[in-house]
Amino acid sequence: MLDQARMQGREVALDGLSMRFGDFTAVHPTDLTIRAGEFFSILGPSGCGKTTVLRAISGFAAPSAGRVLIGGDDVTALGPNRRPTALIFQSLALFPLMTVWENVAFGLEARGMARAERRRRADALLELVALEGQGDKRPAQLSGGQRQRVAVARALAVEPAVLLLDEPLSALDLKLRQHMRAELKAIQRRTGVTFVYITHDQGEALTMSDRIAVMNAGRIEQVDAANVIYDRPETPFVATFVGEQNVFEGRVESVAEGFAAVATPQGRFRAIDRAGLAPGEAAAVMVRPERTAPAANAPSDANRFTARVERIDMEGPYLIAHLRAGDAAAALHVPNLAGAAAGLTGAVEAAFRPEDAAAFRPGGRARG
Repeated sequence: MLDQARMQGREVALDGLSMRFGDFTAVHPTDLTIRAGEFFSILGPSGCGKTTVLRAISGFAAPSAGRVLIGGDDVTALGPNRRPTALIFQSLALFPLMTVWENVAFGLEARGMARAERRRRADALLELVALEGQGDKRPAQLSGGQRQRVAVARALAVEPAVLLLDEPLSALDLKLRQHMRAELKAIQRRTGVTFVYITHDQGEALTMSDRIAVMNAGRIEQVDAANVIYDRPETPFVATFVGEQNVFEGRVESVAEGFAAVATPQGRFRAIDRAGLAPGEAAAVMVRPERTAPAANAPSDANRFTARVERIDMEGPYLIAHLRAGDAAAALHVPNLAGAAAGLTGAVEAAFRPEDAAAFRPGGRARG
């Protein structure tokens, strides 16, 4: 059996970290603390700087300014081999001519561990990742998900305090990705190692993470638990990059008790003021399609608008009604029950609660 007590997650802290390449700033000065033993994801679009942050933590890239601390120790000047980290690449980088157990034990061999002890440790790690009895196979004889777990076992073999994962599920098909999300989360819970996970896939981040940092153009815009990121985004970018939004642009009429009343071509909408708006300012009201519904059963204080149904898409458990309300495109989700689509034709009245909507200043949204 594997002695999991020997694997202890440590805190990772970035202190004023910035990364520049010539005149280009890939990561603007950043302060970030990742708690010991948590599953932490850095989420953002391609080119936002998330992998550059990972390389700085791992030691494969030197910061232009600032420090990297692991477990309170300043490791900024240390190379990758002297940091308590392990890195899993997108490509996995398994050795095709080695057996599975030899791949897992590769780092242990480099450290001079005897063959019999390497095999024992490799078998224990394969058991941890649910690959018992697979040690004598070659990587090519395994499925994509199994190869992914071999890469995790190999990284854990050197007993890292921090495991860094750079979009490791991107090459897998949807069903396998969904399965591996649960597998990775379970492995992280069993070991207690700090996981830092890089992804552009919001589903991966929301499903697995204790907390998420949403990154955009070299800056972290919000760090919070997954449900807070989704339900209470702090910026237009976070609101539109994580999940879908219906967006209605207009001008603020009044602000009271934390809510802004915004006059739009589609109607007068009240929404939570997320930007400290003032009367007369331009604003964008955002509400998620799943919080938008046919108005028949909406409460009396709900925001309402009239739209025309352009098409209905079936997404398995729910239907998406795509709407056109003047110059604004919108959508609403309804459960895929018998007869659900019957009333979603022609002109419809839709509604959403003020507490489900947020008002921001226009601009800064994620590109669709």
